[in-house]
Amino acid sequence: MVLGLNHITIAVSDLERSLRFYRDTLGFIAHVKWDSGAYLSVGELWFCLSLDDPCPKSDYTHVAFDISSKEFEAFTKRVISLGAEIWKENKSEGQSLYILDPDGHKLEIHTGSLESRLESLRAKPYSGLIWL
Repeated sequence: MVLGLNHITIAVSDLERSLRFYRDTLGFIAHVKWDSGAYLSVGELWFCLSLDDPCPKSDYTHVAFDISSKEFEAFTKRVISLGAEIWKENKSEGQSLYILDPDGHKLEIHTGSLESRLESLRAKPYSGLIWL
């Protein structure tokens, strides 16, 4: 049986640029790097950068990272001041900052949880929502 998320690997076109972004802009912890990749972590998540040709995506696929509501405003101001590009405005429960990484990977920095999202759906359900 699957136990949970083990790691995320993303393709990056410039390893040093992406390493700087994830370490210096977002605050991930960098552990090791080699010619074609790097391992970082954020919280308990293992995050891998792999030198490759990233495929641009135009759909809603994205990776969301957790942040405390106390830190959200200052973090948002800092990340935007460092040049992160916003790809979407938040319209759902919780505070969210939607930014692109240097290769256009869609990221979200979010203050909510599954529990808070489900609670908001009780008050304002999505069209066609069915509780399972």
